[in-house]
Amino acid sequence: MTTFKPEKLSVEYMHGVTSTEPVIPRRYTLTHSDETGNLFLNIGIRYAWEKTNPAMRDEVLGEWITHENLFYYFVYVYIDLGPSNNFVPSKRDEIFRRELPLALTAMRYGDRAFFNAHPPLKNAPVMVNFISAYPEYTKQENWGTFQKFSI
Repeated sequence: MTTFKPEKLSVEYMHGVTSTEPVIPRRYTLTHSDETGNLFLNIGIRYAWEKTNPAMRDEVLGEWITHENLFYYFVYVYIDLGPSNNFVPSKRDEIFRRELPLALTAMRYGDRAFFNAHPPLKNAPVMVNFISAYPEYTKQENWGTFQKFSI
């Protein structure tokens, strides 16, 4: 995993969201620059699709959901875009798994005022959804809680 550097993170709160509200809907779009290593976190009531690269689909998406009165943080990453693209699923799976701790740390740090305003959410399960056209790469995994991703 690459080391998280707070100075490399830019955070933008989009229309309808403040640094502490709302909890739901609250969606996160994390993108990056390959050239500079900078991370860009957009937090809004919708995903910031206009900030993503549809040809690469290397963003990390997240959202808060509830199920049976419990909060969960769902993360979505696209391993591939189907069998007709040029992605090598095994390589992308490896890269996402290596870099996800950095992405989750950036999301946690970037929205730290929110977590300070809602301390129980630090203990909500982080459920990572790997999306792929290939069944062997389509998975949902529990990656612990945001306590694990704080600096």
